[in-house]
Amino acid sequence: MSDTMYATTRILDQDVIDSYRRQGFVHIPNVISPEEVKEFHDAALALVEKMKSFNESGIFTQLVNAWREDPTIRRLTMHPAVASLAEQLAGVPLRLWHDQVLIKQPHNKRPTEFHQDQPLWPHDNKHSSVTAWVALVDVPAERGCMTFIPGSHRRTELAAMNLGDPKSVFEVCPDLMWEPRVTVPLRAGDATFHHGRVAHMAADNTTDEPRVAHVVLLMDAETRYRKQGHPVTDPLNLEDGAPLDNADLFPRLPA
Repeated sequence: MSDTMYATTRILDQDVIDSYRRQGFVHIPNVISPEEVKEFHDAALALVEKMKSFNESGIFTQLVNAWREDPTIRRLTMHPAVASLAEQLAGVPLRLWHDQVLIKQPHNKRPTEFHQDQPLWPHDNKHSSVTAWVALVDVPAERGCMTFIPGSHRRTELAAMNLGDPKSVFEVCPDLMWEPRVTVPLRAGDATFHHGRVAHMAADNTTDEPRVAHVVLLMDAETRYRKQGHPVTDPLNLEDGAPLDNADLFPRLPA
């Protein structure tokens, strides 16, 4: 690995934090260095041969808990720059929920439709989850960058949505149909950080190259389990209301 690493103690301006909390997302450039991008990109693609995709719909390749399978990906998931930025934005201590390598193959005409993440998770009592979506290639609009509905993270009462159905989020919450939308292209090494309740989608990939991203999902350190099916917690046989505080599975970040 190169000795070059971008600053891990970047202090965000208050207006950036305020924008995140108002809109539910923020774009932060150059979170990891070009040298790191190359290393993590190659490790992510190599994992496709070793892990089974959780998502079998064809929308994307989704490798869940990749950090537990590969030491290089683990370093990205535990990257101090990612953890530091996320905690500044959330304003509370965070734990790792899980990570995902997300790859949208070339000429994939299946967009990831608008949805909120948090209703899909077995979490109770806390609403400060943050997802860091780190681009490991350039992601212009044509390659499937994300689009957000600003302020939709304040809709904390919404039921789970189907990210394969373009009508799902608007059937759950018709008002969102008329809200402004913001599309955020990323350079390799950039990241978006978004709240677990902000509605977001990713367009199809019409380019000749795969869209490769690494996603670090972080939860409030005091989050408790809500009995609901999920591949991360299903094997754990947790009691309803149990704290998600296993240091091996859900470590505090920065670790």
